[in-house]
Amino acid sequence: MMKRIALAASLVLALAACQDDNLSRGSTRHLVPIPSATMALMSTKGMSKDDPILVRAYKKESELEIWKRGSNGKYALLKTYPVCRWSGQLGPKNREGDRQVPEGFYTVTPAQMNPNSNFYLSFDTGYPNVLDRSMGRSGGDIMVHGSCSSRGCFAMTDQNVAEIYAIAREALGAGQRGFQFQSYPFRMTAENLAKHRLDPNIAFWKNLKEGADAFEVTKDEVQVAAGRGRYEFNIDPDSAPVVAQRRAQDEQEVAELVAKGEKPVKLVYHDGDTHESFRTALANVTGVSDTKLGYVSRTEGISSGPRVVALNETGKEVPEAPPTALAFASMKEVPVPQAETRMAVTRQTAPVAAAAAASEETPFYKKMFGGVADLFSTSSSQPVTETVQAAPVAPAIKVAPATKNVPQKRAEAAVSVKVANAN
Repeated sequence: MMKRIALAASLVLALAACQDDNLSRGSTRHLVPIPSATMALMSTKGMSKDDPILVRAYKKESELEIWKRGSNGKYALLKTYPVCRWSGQLGPKNREGDRQVPEGFYTVTPAQMNPNSNFYLSFDTGYPNVLDRSMGRSGGDIMVHGSCSSRGCFAMTDQNVAEIYAIAREALGAGQRGFQFQSYPFRMTAENLAKHRLDPNIAFWKNLKEGADAFEVTKDEVQVAAGRGRYEFNIDPDSAPVVAQRRAQDEQEVAELVAKGEKPVKLVYHDGDTHESFRTALANVTGVSDTKLGYVSRTEGISSGPRVVALNETGKEVPEAPPTALAFASMKEVPVPQAETRMAVTRQTAPVAAAAAASEETPFYKKMFGGVADLFSTSSSQPVTETVQAAPVAPAIKVAPATKNVPQKRAEAAVSVKVANAN
């Protein structure tokens, strides 16, 4: 009975992920001050707690950044936080219940801050925005919150979300009307764009990169509008040429990477991912909760990260090569030319090595393949560890009598081979 109650409670928590029902009213944790170490970091960077903020998040890298506007009027990176859990795959959110974390440009106002969240503290990212709604995307209640459970949210752990919440609270309390939240599938580098160039979302991601480039150049909040199914960025005339030049340089680097052989890939997640710093801890979680991380969703899918699928240039998956044993088993009988049986190769090894070899047991590959061992002793154009010396063709050399032309079997599926599993 107790197990059933625990399972039911876990299911309720899973279904309630990223939804805030104000179950924690009366708590004062939303008033906890910014940690002293973070305040000191602000001071060293010429920032204050009242300065405006901007947030950037990256799904593939599982990281969330807090940027602050300094005394020079430009935004600078304050701190990077590891994401404990995000769900779904790379790509935008399209509908309610798809477990996707949104990608795009959003605004967080004071009304979207929730001090009474089910997941310690939270703020609503603002999904769906104008572009999402124009494209028929549905859903809502997409949060940055505590704990380590996600159903379309960025779960940051209670400790980290408390600090993030405090930084946002102070900026909004000082008069910032709303801070920009930029959500990306990955860092918009040339390497990432080259690897994911055949993804169905690549056009959308390149549109996001336009906004990312504008921010990287101006270090100011990007002015965003929606039109024709894409984001439109209002870039000031002085910065526009620099932004265009940056974009052209990245496109050139992508082309060079492709020319050098950068292969297209697809990342397939079991259900989202976690930052590497959490991976070991989550792999050791045996239940649905952890004393430090809180409720943890779907731990079975994040122990090893995403599966990397190679693609060909048409975007189709490249079949994986068969294992070695199967490759040998698929070989057919090949007649050995009679001339090959008359060839002789003399191997010279050091006396110590010869003595050692005499005392050693039969090599593994000879046990495994039996008569196929001769395949491994034929001469090759590649150097080998042992010194291989080809015997000169001269009458003085004794040549073994010619054998009959008997088909030599390399390996057949019918042969029973026992191979120890690699651990």
